[in-house]
Amino acid sequence: MTTPRTAKVRPDRLAIRPLDLDADAGLVHGWVTHPKSAFWLMQGLSVDEVRGEYASIADHPHHDAFIGLYEDSPAFLMERYDPAHVELVGLYDPEPGDVGMHFLCAPTDTPLHGFTRAVIFAVMEYLFADPDTVRVVVEPDVRNAAVHALNEAVGFEIVEKIAKPEKEAYLSVCTRDAFEAAKKAAATVPAGDDTKEQAPDE
Repeated sequence: MTTPRTAKVRPDRLAIRPLDLDADAGLVHGWVTHPKSAFWLMQGLSVDEVRGEYASIADHPHHDAFIGLYEDSPAFLMERYDPAHVELVGLYDPEPGDVGMHFLCAPTDTPLHGFTRAVIFAVMEYLFADPDTVRVVVEPDVRNAAVHALNEAVGFEIVEKIAKPEKEAYLSVCTRDAFEAAKKAAATVPAGDDTKEQAPDE
C-alpha cells in the first residue's frame, strides 16, 4: 500500500470513486487475496478471476464497486448493493430504501491510527448522501470481531444471525438517525481514543 502516512488520519482527505477495471484489477487483486483479507473470501483467486468477479459487479444492475482514496492514493474498496436483489435474497425482508454495503481497507504492515474508523464513517456518509437511502444493511461474518466493533461505532444494530451459503453472518442495520447520532457521539471522543485496526473487511 502506497498511501502516504501521517501522524493522524485526515478524514477530509478521503474520497470515493467508481472502480476502474482496467486500472484497478491488479491492485484490488493484491488486496482481496491478502491473508489479512480472509473474510473477503477471495483467497487464492488469480488476477483474471478477480477481474471477472468485478466485471460481473460492473454489469449487474443492482451492485456497484468503488475505490476509496486517501490523499489521492487508493486505500480501500467499497461495494454498494441492493439487498432485495443481491446477497440477502430470501434471507430477510427488505424495506424500501435499504442499501447493502461491503468495505475492505487495503492490508498494510503500518496501519495509520484511526484509519479504518475514518473509512467506515466516510463510506456511510457516502451512502446516506443519497436521499433515497433509508437504512444501510450489512452481513459480516459472525467471527469478524473487529468489524462488529466498527459497525457498532457508526450506529449498526444486529438484527439476527443468518446462514449464508459461504458463512454465518450477523444481519445488521443502521438507520439514518442512528448514523447521525453516532457521528455526534464520535465528535466528542478525544483524539487518540480510537483504536488501530488492521485491514478489517465487511
